Amino acid sequence: MSRKQIVLGITGASGAPYALRLLRLLVEADVHVHLVITPYGRQVMAEECGVKSPTVVGLLGRESENVTTYSHLDLGARISSGSFRTDGMVICPCSSNTLSAIAAGLADNLVTRAAMVTLKESRRLLIVPRETPLHTIEIENMLRLSRSGALIVPAAPGFYNCPKTIEELLDFMAGRIMDLLNLPHSLKIRWNPDGEATAHDDLSEARGL
Repeated sequence: MSRKQIVLGITGASGAPYALRLLRLLVEADVHVHLVITPYGRQVMAEECGVKSPTVVGLLGRESENVTTYSHLDLGARISSGSFRTDGMVICPCSSNTLSAIAAGLADNLVTRAAMVTLKESRRLLIVPRETPLHTIEIENMLRLSRSGALIVPAAPGFYNCPKTIEELLDFMAGRIMDLLNLPHSLKIRWNPDGEATAHDDLSEARGL
């Protein structure tokens, strides 16, 4: 089976730790990640994660052939074309500016262009906003994108597994995103009314998958 291809856009909203955890999970799942970070995304990554140089080594702590990085200005990159087949795209975190641009049909950088391509090719697009409260314009933009086929996935971790650390909160959201991309992981994020939250493989086993 060929390796899955996922586009990951990181923009300038608070929530960079979610993106960093997700990136590492994708690489662990042997997914090839096409990574685009906007300038403000880089700034937030430095402020919230201490990653001053968001290279592959800076983000993962090691080299990886599973990550290809692109300039946010490279509108000639292969992920800007629908002819390059991917298995979906995630924008995590997604800033209000990026959300608005995609909802308006603008493709002014590689993140928004790749998002437009993902929609037009009827591939899975996950938008992960982390803003509160939301004003009417943002809500209407989310509705417009939802009607166009995108999934709106607010960065709102659950608490039924009684998280004790920030890492467990990050794992909840990163695991939910992996689920929505139909990718494997071993994070214990499942609701289990009979006891401890269960992992991805536990649920598959229980259902005989």
